[in-house]
Amino acid sequence: MRVVVHGHVQGVGFRWATTRQAAALGLACDAQNLPDGTVLVTARGEAAAVATLRDWLRGGRTPGEVARIDEDPV
Repeated sequence: MRVVVHGHVQGVGFRWATTRQAAALGLACDAQNLPDGTVLVTARGEAAAVATLRDWLRGGRTPGEVARIDEDPV
């Protein structure tokens, strides 16, 4: 999965929480701040776990406020 997360997601622990959630799901994950204020999240692993992480990102339980997620096909 490769997604760009928009909203208030920098400076609020979003990257830390995302990589921690991914690790709990058994995924390899990286979350990187981009210059425009978004966060790039890449995750690799079992499809069901990736789907769970995607749902978590959209579910409103992340630090900050996710306005939208743009997903790149991988």
